[in-house]
Amino acid sequence: SERLQVVATTTLVGDVVAQVGGELIELTVLLTPGADPHSYQPDPQDLAAASRAGLIFINGLGLEEFMTGLLESAGISAAPVSVSDGIQPLQLSEGGGEEMYEDDHSGQDPHVWTDPNNVLIWVDNIEGALAAADPANAEAYAANAETYRQSLRELDSWVREQVGSVAVENRRLVSDHLIWGYFAERYGFTQVGALIPGYSTSAAPSAQELAALEDAVRAQGVKAILVGNEINPALAQRLAEDTGIELVFIYSGSLGGQGSGVESYLDYIRYNVNAVTAALA
Repeated sequence: SERLQVVATTTLVGDVVAQVGGELIELTVLLTPGADPHSYQPDPQDLAAASRAGLIFINGLGLEEFMTGLLESAGISAAPVSVSDGIQPLQLSEGGGEEMYEDDHSGQDPHVWTDPNNVLIWVDNIEGALAAADPANAEAYAANAETYRQSLRELDSWVREQVGSVAVENRRLVSDHLIWGYFAERYGFTQVGALIPGYSTSAAPSAQELAALEDAVRAQGVKAILVGNEINPALAQRLAEDTGIELVFIYSGSLGGQGSGVESYLDYIRYNVNAVTAALA
């Protein structure tokens, strides 16, 4: 009669797992709201939760570099479930205009959640894993999953409506790191570049890279720079001051805390799309 013990890494993954698992699971989310998944280090409580878990869900695509050490320390041999399995990952030069960084950075883009259509694939993977681990409740997981899929389809339609208010020539994105590739590809934006020219916030830009980005901002008429909730905004403020563009705070790798209004994945997309379209319209 005990609920299935489940662990999720990020708040974004955790929220989607919660939508599918509902009251049938007992969920522990390792990262707290505002924590940066690129630099997170697990603590003893995380090891204990992982050792008890019947299932561990991760984003995958290299986002959670800490998981290898966590699994070894917790003595877990079973592979975690990557919710992003089946999503065709973008490479660095495919996210919409980052070619200036291609020679120095490579790899797959793990930020698949910026496109709600990718989260539909998350739901499929989560439902399948929960049903396999707890077949007695497979029908309930399937019902929860279908209800949430409908919410995601409605969200995608809403995003398309909001994006329609932004002129095509203004659909140019600059952010703190390269997070918006999937969003850009789906909804007709160009990801011009980022302060940190890579997929991880742990990298550091050179003076030459910053100068190249400022030149690109001016040349392409970029109107705003997007800064995530877990990033120090100092570098972005400097770029905004140097180029005269607007600084827009959004949520990137994490949901907001309690009372933030960004406590679910659906809230996350709505907040960010409203912020982006207001800045670029």
